[in-house]
This record gives sequence, structure tokens and C-alpha cells, in this order.
Amino acid sequence: MKYCRVIGSVTAAVKHPAYAGQKLMLCQPLDSAGTDTGDTFIAVDSVQAGPGDVVVVLTEGNGVRQILKQGDLVPIRSIIVGIVDSLDA
Repeated sequence: MKYCRVIGSVTAAVKHPAYAGQKLMLCQPLDSAGTDTGDTFIAVDSVQAGPGDVVVVLTEGNGVRQILKQGDLVPIRSIIVGIVDSLDA
């Protein structure tokens, strides 16, 4: 799991069928102090997150497949599973 901030949405004219109907968001990983760390990545949104939201992202393929219930060969690696209200470090 990663702690991230959503920095925007992603629109694709052509994409793999597994992404059909999925909302894609651009995520910036954060450290526990809320400072940017690492490279941005794309995640499927399952919780109606929006730009500026701090979120929890599952980045383990098997867990993602279980949440999406789309079988073993889904090319989705990251999914937003929660919106963070506060963090006590």
C-alpha cells in the first residue's frame, strides 16, 4: 500500500478492455510528513477520489485482481482503495 496525493485524472482514447468504464487518476507518492517522494503513477479509482485528495493505493497485482474480480490476466497494477481523512504519525 502507498500513501499518495491525487494530482489529476487521465483520459485515454484507446486502452485495454480491462480499463473500460474505469476512472484513472495520476497519483504522487508521499512520505509520512506529506512530502512528495518517488515518481507519479496511474491508478484505477474505486472510491470516487479527486484531484487534491490524499489516498491509499494498493499496488499489489493479486490484491487488485481480487478487488476488481476480473480474472488472472488483468493488466491493472494499482487501485485507489481509500481516501485519507487524517494521518497520525
